[in-house]
Amino acid sequence: MVDEKQLISKITWRLMPFLGILYLIAYIDRQNVSFAKLEMVGALGMSEYAYGLGASLFFIGYFLFEVPSNLLLERYGASKWFARILLSWGAVTVALAYTQNATMFYILRFLLGACEAGFFPGVLYLLTLWYPSTYRGRMVGLFMIFSALANAVGAPLGGMLLDLDGLYGIAGWQWVFIATGIPAVIAGVVTLFFLSDRPESANFLSDAEKSWLKRRLDVENADMDKNAENGFKALINPKVLLMALCYVGFPLAAYGLSYWLPTIVKEFGVSNTANGFLNIIPWVLVAVALYIVPSMADRAVSKTPYIVIPALLGAICLVLSAVIPDHGVQFAFLCIAAAGIFAGQPVFWSLPSRFLRGAGAAAGLAAINSVGNLGGFVAQNVVPWIKDSTGSTIAPMFFLAACLAAAALLVFVVGRLMPRGQISAEESGAVQQRAHT
Repeated sequence: MVDEKQLISKITWRLMPFLGILYLIAYIDRQNVSFAKLEMVGALGMSEYAYGLGASLFFIGYFLFEVPSNLLLERYGASKWFARILLSWGAVTVALAYTQNATMFYILRFLLGACEAGFFPGVLYLLTLWYPSTYRGRMVGLFMIFSALANAVGAPLGGMLLDLDGLYGIAGWQWVFIATGIPAVIAGVVTLFFLSDRPESANFLSDAEKSWLKRRLDVENADMDKNAENGFKALINPKVLLMALCYVGFPLAAYGLSYWLPTIVKEFGVSNTANGFLNIIPWVLVAVALYIVPSMADRAVSKTPYIVIPALLGAICLVLSAVIPDHGVQFAFLCIAAAGIFAGQPVFWSLPSRFLRGAGAAAGLAAINSVGNLGGFVAQNVVPWIKDSTGSTIAPMFFLAACLAAAALLVFVVGRLMPRGQISAEESGAVQQRAHT
């Protein structure tokens, strides 16, 4: 007799800390350019516009290679493909330390996006192979907590690396890229040997546990459409296309806020050190929200409110932060807004697995994420433009609020179109009984 809770706990302790650390490395490698910029722009004679364009080209490479990468992951397995992703993005990150001019910076940032493409949706696809649907939202939440940790530790880490300026004849901005790229290369080698592609190949599970999990997942997938495993049809599935459209608002608001928050706090008149420590607070709240909201959603029959309500709360707080002049209240609303932006995203990612599996899930998840992350490209270009046009550092929050509110409303529409295939708390007992027979 297999104990379900014990089995899920065993899988979680094996997979989630490791995948989370990989995501932390990825997120820091994505954001390190913002710290390197403090010295890099002057050292290479680049303009602010050239830096902004180069930083945002990451998302173009990410967009173009996301779907092919995830389909190759489904074909070759997570251990080999994640190792390739980590080794290549680590090498490109280190190469950024030797950037000579703006053109080289553009090329390497584009390549970084192309190399990292497929990692986040690849993890989402991997979770569909290891977890019954009732656990996936919670697991995505645990996974995304590491992005909040990356934001919390990134600022002091970047500052310390910049302070290594001149060590062994290497500039501080170069140390930022070297020190954050090497861990990805090391993690790529470890991944090749540590990560199991599927439960059936996992040496830490017993035969009985493997059989139980296979039966449980087979029962959940039995009622899916016959095209659920078709990768090409997933790309033209109206639900996938609509989800991709509504997801744009979440990365846009997330990157817009994380990219601009230090600038807003600087306007409060605090020191750089105080600014760095204040910027830890919103990411602590994000981490808490990423644990609580998905856990509540996994026990609920309807998932949509757990996406829509946090997003609308975040949009309202962004607006309030822009209309209330008191700096302390502004900052409090921005912290709550950050939690609202992120809290519902793990629940959002539990929706595609209700109608996709196999290659269809790999392609569909990648398509949604690739299109959605174009919001990061938009945010890194539009937010500074709004500031320059208005002269206000807080005015961009209106734009972020509008995009986040639109995303919430679109999610509500998608939720109405989803099949009633998600296993509810009342149904899960019946599914478990069928899985044992």
